[in-house]
Amino acid sequence: MYFCSVIDMIMLEKYLQIIEESFSGYFNYLVSEITNPSWTNYFYWLIGLSLLVWLLEIFIPWRKNQAIFRKGFWLDSFYIIFNFFLFSLVGYNALSNVGVELFNDFLGLFGIKNIVAIEVQDFAVWAQLLIMFFIADFIQWNVHRQLHKKPWLWKFHKVHHSVKEMGFAAQFRFHFMETIVYKTVQYIPLAMIGFGIEQFFVVHMFSVFIGHLNHANLGWSYGWLGYILNNPKMHIWHHSKELPKEHPYGMNYGLSLSIWDYLFGTAYIPKNGKNIELGFHGDENFPKSFQEQLAYPFKKTQKTTQK
Repeated sequence: MYFCSVIDMIMLEKYLQIIEESFSGYFNYLVSEITNPSWTNYFYWLIGLSLLVWLLEIFIPWRKNQAIFRKGFWLDSFYIIFNFFLFSLVGYNALSNVGVELFNDFLGLFGIKNIVAIEVQDFAVWAQLLIMFFIADFIQWNVHRQLHKKPWLWKFHKVHHSVKEMGFAAQFRFHFMETIVYKTVQYIPLAMIGFGIEQFFVVHMFSVFIGHLNHANLGWSYGWLGYILNNPKMHIWHHSKELPKEHPYGMNYGLSLSIWDYLFGTAYIPKNGKNIELGFHGDENFPKSFQEQLAYPFKKTQKTTQK
């Protein structure tokens, strides 16, 4: 009994040390990102892509009567900072590192050192990128469907659908719990395939760019490529307040790719959606401040009625 208690204490200390090192390590990383610009720098790529898409909105807007500083612009801008940087610093980086270590310790009980099933390092770089991109996006598409179909997940996803005017920064208006859900579900499939940090960086920043464009005030559909890539004219319908009878939980769930919606029957673009009303039923009572939106899903009295 005493021996077990000692083992438990050692394990607890190990995980606490991981949390401590995660905080300090990520803080140092963040400082380095800001003070040392480079071609693989998340901080400056995010700023650069955001400015580029915002300039496109300003010079070739789809909804010309929409203000440059649209409704919710500053709230969404803070969400970018919080979800891309601060939440990682405050908690997710530490939680994920502990989670990975717990998972590896669990595998160790069965004598398994890793679960890599496919070695892709010998593939051409473009093939590695393509494989990772398609697998990650398909997982995200499935998770996104569940965010709409499961009432307890919809409570969190309502934060994203509280956007009333679309703009590039709306992509990052989402509850931090979505990051935990997405990354947790993605971990095991992606852990079975070996990828380098360079490949992950390229795929991630490309997805950020597509997401910015999907939410931007732009009237692009990409022609025939729109059947493969998600686009602003398609994604605007995902945010429609009114849902068709054939899609009671929503439609156009693709994040970067639209192909999954066309393959599985969830694509829906009935007409030009330039001026449709966005949001969900009852959104007039939805909290407007950042703090209240984060707390909203945890309140037991709030209703979970779908859009």
